[in-house]
Amino acid sequence: MAKIGIEFHGAMIAPNVAAGQRFSDQHPRGVRVRFPPAWRAAAGEDGGVFTPGAAMIAPQSVFQSFRQLNQQGRLLLPCAWDAASARLFEAAGHPAIATTSGGIAYARGVGDAQRLGREAMLREIAAIVRSVGVPVSADIEAGYGLPPHEVALTVRGALEAGAVGVNLEDNGHGALPQPLFAIAAQCERLAAARQAADALGAPLWINARVDTYLLDLGLDDELRFAETLARGKAYLAAGADMVFAPGLADVEEARRLAADLGGPLNLMALPGVPGASGWFDVGVARVSLGVGPMLAAMGLALRMAEEARAGVWTAMTEHHYGFAEAEALFAQS
Repeated sequence: MAKIGIEFHGAMIAPNVAAGQRFSDQHPRGVRVRFPPAWRAAAGEDGGVFTPGAAMIAPQSVFQSFRQLNQQGRLLLPCAWDAASARLFEAAGHPAIATTSGGIAYARGVGDAQRLGREAMLREIAAIVRSVGVPVSADIEAGYGLPPHEVALTVRGALEAGAVGVNLEDNGHGALPQPLFAIAAQCERLAAARQAADALGAPLWINARVDTYLLDLGLDDELRFAETLARGKAYLAAGADMVFAPGLADVEEARRLAADLGGPLNLMALPGVPGASGWFDVGVARVSLGVGPMLAAMGLALRMAEEARAGVWTAMTEHHYGFAEAEALFAQS
């Protein structure tokens, strides 16, 4: 039987029969590559050997660890845009991290909303996974394609990049006659995501993002809440594990949604909204930092740039991380 291998098409990781056979012929015992520490610990003595035909998928224990963190609730999830930010979040003691599509896109010179593309995004997700030893959830935006099979392809790529969770949003990003996917269509896309994960034996944590609070849909507050609730319930029934409603900023609406949803609720940290404990106390299970840390880093960079034109470097000195500390942070890379 031909062996299935992993072939890199530019930035894309894809299964390829011929590549797998070539790899098998050249490296019959596999080769030693760097896996995240948690993967090596879960896999035992052979955790650092890539066997021809094996997908680059996290061990079951890492999936279960992330699932338990979400089910326990009161999870604050920082969102990384590169290896450095991921390492810093890990060093600060966060038990898991997510990626931010906006932060990754900005760091690479393009706007958010799928402008970076599937292949480039999967490459960055894989780099972040390799840089840390904690579970990583991937922001895959709207799946980089309208039909369910495109979503399935993206989910498979995220799993092969090492992610143990994904965010999948119902925002059409201008590709539809209306701002959001119809509920039935988004449910089909979520079902395809679940089927793709099941086919790989991966208990993927699927976070279904509802963009009713981010977009102007012409709804009053009560209708918007009702639409959010209807979508959230349908998405959970279609195979999602959690519902994400970024932009929701009212404490009482958050309390109602958490109580009525029938599944765990994820909200975003936003200026002017309660801290994490305020959200947790009304029933929110997870709070994501989103693109906020990247925007804060951009704000600091702008301040340093403006000060430098004046011949000073106060901000740089105040927030200096230290060269020795940075070298130590990446000493095991």
